Amino acid sequence: MKYRQCVLLLLLLLGTSLFLLPSCKKDTSNGNTSLDSLDLIDKVKDTAWTYAQELYLWYDQLPRSFDPQSYSDPNAIMEAIRAYSIEPGFSGPVDRWSFGIKQSEWDDVSSGISGDFGLSIFFNSTNDLRVSYVEPASPAGAAGITRSWRIMSINNDATINTDDATISRISAAVFNSASTGFVFRRPDNTDTAITLTAASYQEQPLLLDTIYTVGAEKVGYMVYNSFLGDVTVIKNDFSSLFSSFSSAGIQDLIVDLRYNGGGYVELQNELANYLVPAAGNGSVMLQEKFNDKYSQYYDTTINYAKKGSLNLSRIFFITAKNTASASELLINSLKPYMDVKLVGRATHGKPVGFFNIPDGDWYIFPVSFRSVNKNGEGNYFDGLQPDAGVSDGLDKQWGDVNESCLASALHYVSDGVFSNISARGTQDAATDAGNIKFDARRFKGAVTGGKPLMIVK
Repeated sequence: MKYRQCVLLLLLLLGTSLFLLPSCKKDTSNGNTSLDSLDLIDKVKDTAWTYAQELYLWYDQLPRSFDPQSYSDPNAIMEAIRAYSIEPGFSGPVDRWSFGIKQSEWDDVSSGISGDFGLSIFFNSTNDLRVSYVEPASPAGAAGITRSWRIMSINNDATINTDDATISRISAAVFNSASTGFVFRRPDNTDTAITLTAASYQEQPLLLDTIYTVGAEKVGYMVYNSFLGDVTVIKNDFSSLFSSFSSAGIQDLIVDLRYNGGGYVELQNELANYLVPAAGNGSVMLQEKFNDKYSQYYDTTINYAKKGSLNLSRIFFITAKNTASASELLINSLKPYMDVKLVGRATHGKPVGFFNIPDGDWYIFPVSFRSVNKNGEGNYFDGLQPDAGVSDGLDKQWGDVNESCLASALHYVSDGVFSNISARGTQDAATDAGNIKFDARRFKGAVTGGKPLMIVK
């Protein structure tokens, strides 16, 4: 055999846990954190580095001189290793995602629990800030705020532009404040003042579903915003939704993933099984490929297990730079089996994934595997490119047939060509930097589970 004895990583975790048992103590004589606490933090950082050297997809590029103790915490270490993710065909590091997070925070993120206003924002132009979506159960949802409302002022400050200082001020007020006052301009051009107070709520990934009649054809439309949340609830929602689509006899489907940053591969698999044509049943959906230390243990092939009676030959996806990871995986996995059309902007470009590894009271997520479809296609670090470049219609609400991306897809259904092809590249480029900062807080990832964690010695 080419490897030495395999030891379950659980053993390493058990060993690590021995130094995690003491609580952090305070020296009451001078108010300083005790040496025991500092020693514990140092060991957590060393453990994060040990895992990276084993499981990181590009582990063989990590320098021996790397000093984990020079970083503040496991997240800083995960961010630092990104610099060593050199991939053939790309000019710089490709990893933008390895991270660490406190376990208590991840428990909320992964289950779709948020504690903010439930308001997402993007620039429509350099001085035009819009609500891109609202979580239905959030304070913003309860206040009746909807996508397309224009933000005229925040905390009595009407300065709205893409300058760095303005974006920082807006981000703090919208995403990191307990209470913020807004003036919104509604679609009827009337203004309303609303003060939002942050609260905990359950995210609802399925924001909208409906059916349109285009000529003699019925077209389904669904807005799906995240592959995170309550897995059982989401699977039940899928079952009901696709039962309705099948009963209605839809002949085309538009899946809106423009703000979907990914999440659980398990939910991607579930949705893919409803979307794949019957002819794909039992065939390869995707393959997960790990580094050469772990490929013989972890490499996984997932086959389609068709669900529901929907049997489409073509599907439309609405995408944007925020469409990432598990969302891209879904698109890529269906390409060998269907006529897949992309409308909108190029996707984020994350053909890799990770799984949560306990480290003290942290989880670390070093990128650990790449995903490819039946044809071995993956490596789309530059994003999946659209068939029709169409700008996000932020001035329209969900489901509005005049919204630029939805209208373009519906036009293709009726006439065989896309409409609303964007000529506003310069304008989009001017707003991209700000919108990327607004979107940075959202999780982007493909998280897999059930790996029998082991380490090669």
